[in-house]
Amino acid sequence: MTKNELKYYSSLNEKKIRNSEKKFIVEGIKIIEEAVLSNFVCELVAVSHHFAEKNVDLLIKLKNWNLPHQIISEKEIEKISDTKTPQGIIAVFNFPIDEKPVYFDKIIVALENINDPGNLGTIIRNCDWFGINTIYLSEDTADIYNPKTIRASAGSVFHINFVQKNFYKNIEILKSKEYLILCADLTGNNLYKFEERKNIVLVLANEANGPSSKILELSNCKITIPKKGKAESLNVASASAVLLSEFTK
Repeated sequence: MTKNELKYYSSLNEKKIRNSEKKFIVEGIKIIEEAVLSNFVCELVAVSHHFAEKNVDLLIKLKNWNLPHQIISEKEIEKISDTKTPQGIIAVFNFPIDEKPVYFDKIIVALENINDPGNLGTIIRNCDWFGINTIYLSEDTADIYNPKTIRASAGSVFHINFVQKNFYKNIEILKSKEYLILCADLTGNNLYKFEERKNIVLVLANEANGPSSKILELSNCKITIPKKGKAESLNVASASAVLLSEFTK
């Protein structure tokens, strides 16, 4: 790998470069395989010498998949990776071509200002588990192609349709199509006493700041998971699992 290539691929750890180049980095065998099987276009798979020696079968699989790959040094892997202890295999994928607003799923999740990549990835994983197909994200939500988000999603980021533009406008459109806009909030109505089961948009917001006034104005109702213990609040990713379990049962 040339110095220019190494510098270029390393730069994809920056959000602005990812967005301008429409490419992102994935690390680890299982998550790379998820991306490939989900028909994401792969530009390159780079493996370290040590990794290649221990995973000959994987190299054969890469050839069978017709994926361009290189064997590079451990130091080069370290420069591209954003982790302190790289797994020895990194891939570069292209962004999906289109993102399409969806107005027909029974349950849609909308995320407002979820700025922690770990929380975002876990929410994506939870959505995938409970069969959610589409997630709308506000512009101030963390980057879905941040390596931390991808790792936390355990590959689920490749199974979901994301809509990242015109967040509030799309919520308005969904509301006009008779979706019920439900905003999770500490002061909401008891989740377990909520009986309406029409098409819904479940809005999850920043756990520190709560939902914005803008999203509250668009909401039909606020809901909450009733508290039984002494904890001040529930992590937004944990809350998403509880809420989705109830609404998809």
